[in-house]
Amino acid sequence: MEELVGLREGSSGKPVTLQELWGPCPRLRRGIRRALEWLKERLFRVGEDWYFLMALGVLMALISYAMNFAIGRVVRAHKWLYREVGDGHLLRYLSWTVYPVALLSFSSGFSQSITPFSGGSGLPELKTMLSGVVLEDYLDIKNFGAKVVGLSCTLATGSTIFLGKVGPFVHLSVMIATYLGRIRTKTIGESENKAKEVEMLAAAAAVGVATVFAAPFSGVLFSIEVMSSHFSVWNYWRGFFAATCGAFMFRLLGVFNSEQETITSIYKTSFRVDVPFDLPEIFFFVALGAICGVLSCAYLSCQRNFVRFVKTNRYTSKLLATSKPLYAALVALVLASVTYPPGVGRFMASRLSMAEHLHSLFDNNSWALMTRNSSPPWPAEPDPQNLWLEWYHPQFTIFGTLAFFLVMKFWMLILATTIPMPAGYFMPIFIIGAVIGRLLGEALAVAFPEGIVAGGEINPIMPGGYALAGAAAFSGAVTHSISTALLAFELTGQIVHALPVLMAVLAANAISQNCQPSFYDGTIMAKKLPYLPWIRGRKIGSYPVTVEHFMNCTLTTLAKDMPLEEVVKVVTSTDVAQYPLVETRESQTLVGTVERTHLVQALQTESASWAPGQQRFLQDILAGGCPTQPVTLQLSPETSLYQTHSLFELLTLQTLFVTSRGRAVGSVSWVEVLGSQGWPKQSWGRGTPTFSLSKTGRYTLIPGLEGSLSLGHQLPACHSLDLVSLMPWGRHQLQTHRLDHRGCCRCGS
Repeated sequence: MEELVGLREGSSGKPVTLQELWGPCPRLRRGIRRALEWLKERLFRVGEDWYFLMALGVLMALISYAMNFAIGRVVRAHKWLYREVGDGHLLRYLSWTVYPVALLSFSSGFSQSITPFSGGSGLPELKTMLSGVVLEDYLDIKNFGAKVVGLSCTLATGSTIFLGKVGPFVHLSVMIATYLGRIRTKTIGESENKAKEVEMLAAAAAVGVATVFAAPFSGVLFSIEVMSSHFSVWNYWRGFFAATCGAFMFRLLGVFNSEQETITSIYKTSFRVDVPFDLPEIFFFVALGAICGVLSCAYLSCQRNFVRFVKTNRYTSKLLATSKPLYAALVALVLASVTYPPGVGRFMASRLSMAEHLHSLFDNNSWALMTRNSSPPWPAEPDPQNLWLEWYHPQFTIFGTLAFFLVMKFWMLILATTIPMPAGYFMPIFIIGAVIGRLLGEALAVAFPEGIVAGGEINPIMPGGYALAGAAAFSGAVTHSISTALLAFELTGQIVHALPVLMAVLAANAISQNCQPSFYDGTIMAKKLPYLPWIRGRKIGSYPVTVEHFMNCTLTTLAKDMPLEEVVKVVTSTDVAQYPLVETRESQTLVGTVERTHLVQALQTESASWAPGQQRFLQDILAGGCPTQPVTLQLSPETSLYQTHSLFELLTLQTLFVTSRGRAVGSVSWVEVLGSQGWPKQSWGRGTPTFSLSKTGRYTLIPGLEGSLSLGHQLPACHSLDLVSLMPWGRHQLQTHRLDHRGCCRCGS
């Protein structure tokens, strides 16, 4: 049916539809339409990155809240079962232990059966990826499902196993960002941009922390400190925007679900605002930081050595290799038995969840003073208004339970880190630090019951403030980060202890960073992931160290005037990813590089046209279409160690060639840079291994190798090169050889 048209009065004769002509408020509707068109134009002009970041933050907030909601229901079901089984110790013990044993064994078996990359926190692997190493399977979408299911089962065990979700959520956020990036690339039709992918990964890491604690500021800063050696300011706004969207949506979902009236901090405190601490207490806060620094060094050393022991012990290594769920079940049984409330768990506040642990530890009242002249009974069930009663025992006192909790959780957390399952380790460390601070705060409250007199005013000491400082200091010392101070403020919503908390964190980091690698760096060394650490010790005497002192002078070059017989001999006798290409054998002037795979393909293609007795050279192969790459960045023998290290970090490089007046004289890889910093050669296989390749063409760790295989190039596995087919001029002189990459399985494929 044709649409009726008419003419507007006083118009130039342009027809309009009768619906528009007779519709109400035509001028207003036209104005709204023009405004919407203008807004649409402006929104599309902003760029699709902002929509991508907003979608990432909202998705991660939904996942985090849904996971918390489901886990909360499962934990409440466990507590109900524990209450309803009766007073029989056997049934209560079974209900307390079988539940986490079943969940942990399923978490380990399910996640490891899908992909082995789903275990652990994921932050060490992310740190390695941001340094330029490609780990293909690590960000695969199937890893996402394994991580979500495994992490949900791990967290559903509650405080029995005492693990968190910060690291795995950073991993999940990065996987979602990678998947959204692929969708965005296919939708827009643009080519892949590695630089933009790194930018999105850095922003996604901040979103993972922000959606766990609803802390966008500390989420961005923590991700920068933990995972980036250098950070581009261009990514700063991206990270904050995505983290803010995620944190806002995460807290907004709590309001919609009637969990709270408005958006507030997760762990609210009631510290005094007018005089939160006296000036002399600054000394005790700094002392608390020093104590946390020393204890963090002990924890890091014990954790790293115990992980190494578990991997090298004959029985535990065999169990981890053949039956990971069984190992997880045995460890869970030990941990659950220790935390059984009528038993040893009575002295560890084992009935409290991890959130309730923090709520009680941040209490500003002194428990030691409250129980000095009274002995309150232990409630049958935890009282939400008096959670501190879980920390009290008439014979053990507050100091005994806090100290016992600290000692027991110290080794229990180390044992839990060896379970191959998705889990985070930041939250347990944060709680242990809060216990350390609470111990010191209670001791000071008993020593100064009326408070420290300063300026004629008496203010009682708040042990909760020391717990806050201890949590930030110990977690900052273990992770080598300062942003944990800001995280403590965002979690509690108060900043009255800003100066003492920051001083405690700085004191703890000053000790920890000089004595031990961080928890994540230690995990990188334990897993033998390739990573370039900071230069150790910036003494004046180390600055004159230059490239000529540590470069690899054994350099295999290919000259354009090299006969093909010699080229084939070089290719068969070496296994590097790329060869430096020089102009002539005499001049050794570096003109580019040629990939090993391209060279092999060119040799196989051109072998049919070779005639016996015909002298051919490498330049003939290159002229026939074998691609070469220019060397855009070179080192000089006079380049300092610090300049070389900065180049490797900033540009995520793995190998650079060294030239002197254009002549190739050597090369520098991660192995040489690490060796120049004092890493012993026998330790390279433990902390900085080289890589080989599996049959799938992906990276596989080969412990103990000390080659200079470039980590920046993925090679095909198990290429077979028959020299008889390549050298018809010398069939009677040479036997058939096989060209294998070191570390590949020599299967003949």
